[in-house]
Amino acid sequence: MAKVSVVLPVFNVERYVTASIQSVLAQTYADFELVIVDDSSTDGSLRLCQQFTDPRIRIIQQKNRGLAGARNSGIRHAKGEYIALLDSDDLFAPEKLQRHVEHLDRSPKVGISFSRSAFIDEDSQPLGYYQMPKLKEITTPDILCRNPIGNGSAPVIRRQVFQEISVQKDLYGAVEDFFFDDSFRQSEDIECWLRMAIQTSWLFEGIPEPLTLYRVNGGGLSASVSKQLASWERVMEKIKIYDPKLLKEWGSLARAYQLRYLARRAWQLRDKHLALKLIHEALVTDGRIMIKEPQRTLMTIGAIYLLALLPQKAYGYVQAYAFQKAFRRQQRDVVYTASSLN
Repeated sequence: MAKVSVVLPVFNVERYVTASIQSVLAQTYADFELVIVDDSSTDGSLRLCQQFTDPRIRIIQQKNRGLAGARNSGIRHAKGEYIALLDSDDLFAPEKLQRHVEHLDRSPKVGISFSRSAFIDEDSQPLGYYQMPKLKEITTPDILCRNPIGNGSAPVIRRQVFQEISVQKDLYGAVEDFFFDDSFRQSEDIECWLRMAIQTSWLFEGIPEPLTLYRVNGGGLSASVSKQLASWERVMEKIKIYDPKLLKEWGSLARAYQLRYLARRAWQLRDKHLALKLIHEALVTDGRIMIKEPQRTLMTIGAIYLLALLPQKAYGYVQAYAFQKAFRRQQRDVVYTASSLN
């Protein structure tokens, strides 16, 4: 039986899925199985998956249930002690599984091991910046407000953690175990991480290396902002049932951080009107973002106002310069924390 199960949901991702599978097969750690869950793809995704002949690969086919539902199916079929999640447009660095297995093996109280992530574009080219979350002493308010895991391809999780949050339901004609909430089409990650934090005693802890390559896809943000906010607020309503005190104390700050995140995404896509609207709403929602993270908040405000005021060509030069400085600073931080924690 493999020690690690990699769960890869697949739905209409023929442009990316081959590279995702290859990134798993290229791991320096070999004791894994790859559970591919085809969620009724209508393009050539399934055919591309079936071209691989590695005996560690198993393909599960099901009627469409969405990302959360595909992950649930993969986790049910997984046999490993540790379960790694990989979205089918993201990639693993070659040392990803090796580093997480070492981390979990030496840290028996850690249930959720995650890594930093490097951003890539639609052509798998590095964008020059990273997700740089808190790595140690992570609390439930940290997860609510800042989601240090960052994305669904970053964590490797003990099977026992999933078992402790599982819920048995009959949603599709038979009683099954559910881990992620199948009814969510967005924000399913943060909903699951919060239940893990609230309902179990397992620790969350990060690895400093950027071992996940997280793909940033372009358009559609403006149209999806209201849906993303609505989905996030639905998560908050659900979490209120589990821990009302958490929401009472931290809910407004968490919403401000969410709005600031969306403002930053709008800025990256150069949607100045949306970015201005979102950052103003964030500040009105909870001014504590200025106190708790003054540098990051002020940098976001400054970047958005420069986008709004400068001519497009001039702003392009400013943005390129800022990205270069941020990239060098993040590289230094990655190297420093990796050397200090190892």
